[in-house]
Amino acid sequence: MKQQTETALNHLSQAFINPPRSPILHAPDVPHEDVTFPSADGVPLEGWFIPADSDRLIIANHPMGFNRAGQPTHLEPWASIWGPSGNAIEVNFVPDYRILHEAGYNVLAYDLRNMGLSGAANGGAVTSGLFEARDVLGSLRYVAQRRDTATMRVSLFSRCLGANSTFAAMRQDPAAFEHVYSLVACQPVSDRVIMGRMLDLLCVGAHHLDDLDRRVKIGTSIGFGERPDAAWARHVRIPTYLYGVHDDALTTPEDLKQMHHVMDVNDKHLAWVRDTTARWDGYLEFQRRPEPMLDWWRRHLS
Repeated sequence: MKQQTETALNHLSQAFINPPRSPILHAPDVPHEDVTFPSADGVPLEGWFIPADSDRLIIANHPMGFNRAGQPTHLEPWASIWGPSGNAIEVNFVPDYRILHEAGYNVLAYDLRNMGLSGAANGGAVTSGLFEARDVLGSLRYVAQRRDTATMRVSLFSRCLGANSTFAAMRQDPAAFEHVYSLVACQPVSDRVIMGRMLDLLCVGAHHLDDLDRRVKIGTSIGFGERPDAAWARHVRIPTYLYGVHDDALTTPEDLKQMHHVMDVNDKHLAWVRDTTARWDGYLEFQRRPEPMLDWWRRHLS
């Protein structure tokens, strides 16, 4: 049993530290431009710019291990990694971009560092948004420098790791968000919450969380306590629509409730995806029921 626990902890820590890159299997079916731009620290980021006939722009990023196109979790090795939590289904974000395009929004969708086709950085380690925050800042600088987007009204659509990265970017450089009108944040998460649930699902037990934290610290130099979590949402200063799966097998509703509570802004809303325990249903919520988020953007970008 001890050897099984050791093996599980090693596999889980490695998957968390440096998840396998997901291939980009889909592309927008509307006119778009392949773009590249630097992160705030110079890491080359790859993305798509989808133009629309408007002065409104939404910048979209993605969860850990995903890319701008989603993640083929119905295929290996992702099915084995996420199958135990009931998430062995494909997530394709391309329909999201069509919905936004048809609603009149310009879209910039990009791969975070160490994912998709973007550059490797920080030894390939994923840092729960601590260093990925520099990618969020890079995307804001990029659209501010493009001639055709420099004067557009900007909102962010940040999912999971992308949302944590946005919180961290707001902490790192709050002035960068002075001309960002709103945020839609899908399922940001605290590491100790999701990793504790994962340990239980793998029958290792959440009482091994400190052991897992030690392995992550050794592998990346950055433990759970140094990474963005629910408390970092206090750095949010712009109107924010926050949502997630209420009965998510990988989290607890209290984690999102805490984020909503500490956000330092009056104009905020917390919404739940019900009747499922699959976290991936939260990622698919926008393309299934886009109106609440579209209403939010209409209010804050019109």
